[in-house]
Amino acid sequence: MSTAQTARESVDILIVGGGMVGVALACALAPTGLSIRILEQRDEQPEQLINALPALSEQGFDPRVSALTCASQQLMTHLGAWSAIKHSRACVYTDMTVWDGTGRGEIHFSADELHEPCLGHIVENRVTLAALYGAMQQADNVIFEPGVRIETITPPNPLGERELHLADGRAIQTRLLVAADGAQSRVRSLTGMGATEWDYGHHAIVTTIETEAPHQDTCWQRFTEDGPLALLPLAHPNGRTLSIVWSTSPAHARELMALDDDAFCGALGKAFEHRLGAILRTDKRHVHPLRQRHAQRYVQPGLALVGDAAHTIHPLAGQGVNLGFLDVAALAEVVLDAHERGDAWWSERVLRRYQRMRRADNLQTAAAMEGFRRLFDDLPAPLRLLRSSGMSLVDRMAPVKQHLVLMAMGLRGEVPRLARRPLS
Repeated sequence: MSTAQTARESVDILIVGGGMVGVALACALAPTGLSIRILEQRDEQPEQLINALPALSEQGFDPRVSALTCASQQLMTHLGAWSAIKHSRACVYTDMTVWDGTGRGEIHFSADELHEPCLGHIVENRVTLAALYGAMQQADNVIFEPGVRIETITPPNPLGERELHLADGRAIQTRLLVAADGAQSRVRSLTGMGATEWDYGHHAIVTTIETEAPHQDTCWQRFTEDGPLALLPLAHPNGRTLSIVWSTSPAHARELMALDDDAFCGALGKAFEHRLGAILRTDKRHVHPLRQRHAQRYVQPGLALVGDAAHTIHPLAGQGVNLGFLDVAALAEVVLDAHERGDAWWSERVLRRYQRMRRADNLQTAAAMEGFRRLFDDLPAPLRLLRSSGMSLVDRMAPVKQHLVLMAMGLRGEVPRLARRPLS
């Protein structure tokens, strides 16, 4: 990998956004031999994170974690990143318990019931990103350029090529521009790719905590009166360290953020019904407003949106980055196949195949998450009773439970080839 400093350049594939999704896509497309450039706004070289990761891990956990599914694990394995993730720090989870905090409904999912080794892994985002950086550095045709600000993007010329003008005066021409620059995507904005969005009316508090009782390699989620509260197990020798995502109303979030650590631990323990005993300590808390977005189109000639640039959903089921990785697998499959055939892999005709593979599934997942969230809004007592009874009924219906969890794991449905488990 190298860093280019020319004033005007041409590159086959230009990926804007050097986070997990953008870097994963570069790794997936590297076998084409095409020239690939990643532009990242943050001013940090990949080596800085890779070299700093051991010290950062000693200091504590990244408050940003993801529940990587089996499909995401398969993609990371294909890209050569999974061994580094496992070697660094990843917590396997074998069970998931979800319950209605205003009723008696509860559902328990177990890997044993599926004859699977696990349901997934909880991994810090910086661990996943560092592993992907390492895989990226093995590709000679991938250039990573940090500290870049995009000013303008031209419409496609007759050949389908676009030109990006940067704040430092340079221009880069490309046949395929990929927006992987997050929910506030500048590429999406500059290219006029509209998106539908609305406020969930929730803020998410994230931090790392330690509990009195072991987490049992289980993901825990309680639906409170104000929103879902998730506790996710982390790979710590004490077995009692977890990451939390507490989605609640903005007013309640402000109250919780204003508490001192002891008072917050007390409030968290009460909200969690002390399922793991007392909350013994908490790291620094962070709060994020939650909005849902979905791009009206994923592609234009020579342009594709992936990950949060195309869609964001409520974090209650931990599917956000997994959907982004499925986007990566689908777009890479389409481009790789077209390139191998000698087809115009950057054309809108080809890119629409990616849109057909992913947009409907992402919309379906977003709708399911919105429906699930609304199901646990503050409802009248008769409806709460019906909701709890329904949860208990589903818990007793093994085939339904298995279908739900296998879909969430990426082991059912139309899974892109790079994320598909190989046949044994």
